[in-house]
Amino acid sequence: LADDQLRKIQKVIDEGMNDDRDWNIFESSFNEAHENFFKKLKADHPDLVPNDLKLCAYLRMNMSSKEMASLLNISLRGVEIRRYRLRKKLNLDHDKNLVEFLIEL
Repeated sequence: LADDQLRKIQKVIDEGMNDDRDWNIFESSFNEAHENFFKKLKADHPDLVPNDLKLCAYLRMNMSSKEMASLLNISLRGVEIRRYRLRKKLNLDHDKNLVEFLIEL
């Protein structure tokens, strides 16, 4: 590989390592804007993992599944599966809208 290609690959790897830091900044900003959303969510549902919390944030921001798939680097079907699993973790009835539930939180 050429030097410039190696530098590009290194840059991508370095940027990927910043994901945790970027997520922490996003989480604190989101909490400020949405009245401690994550704190309430974690208090009510302590079994949620960071990927679940990201999905909840994107859903609360009323993003489309296509937008979420792009941000999470997964397929559209992957977003649907995550939404289904999140509903199970949150113990939501089938008639309750997931986005509405998160907005009301």
